[in-house]
Amino acid sequence: MATAIYPGSFDPPTLGHLDIIRRSAAIFNELVVCVMHNGAKGQSLFTCRERAQLLESITADIPNVRIETQGGLLADYVKNYEEPVVIRGLRAVTDFEYEFQMAAINKKLNCKMETMFMVASDKYTFLSSSVVRELGKYGREMSCFVPKAVEEAVHKKLSGELCKSAPA
Repeated sequence: MATAIYPGSFDPPTLGHLDIIRRSAAIFNELVVCVMHNGAKGQSLFTCRERAQLLESITADIPNVRIETQGGLLADYVKNYEEPVVIRGLRAVTDFEYEFQMAAINKKLNCKMETMFMVASDKYTFLSSSVVRELGKYGREMSCFVPKAVEEAVHKKLSGELCKSAPA
């Protein structure tokens, strides 16, 4: 098969993301993991470039994975690829409703764009970047949720955050 694109905010990348990346890379000749800027999610913990660097670090052992960043619409970005297939991970029914809506809108904007839904592995159905950020705020250990490099980056980024937010 051709190239697939796995877009997301990846703020930060989790073991669930890495699982989808590994499984997708096994199916497609090339997988482009595209770090998207999502203004609807509010302020990010990491910049797009920092998220891309984390993804480069944790996917270095997967030869057919390439990391890119994008600030515009996904439907426009995938025009750079012939017969683009977009990978979207699904954890629960609520993910499906949102992702189905986005796939339909993207198809309307770019009729050549196809979306492939990949169901999360059982052990990651509960996992989200927002859970990881919350654990990081309290200095909690996260090795069962994120790769070591990501855990270190989260703790470094959030060090002192608990002290700032604690009541006096």
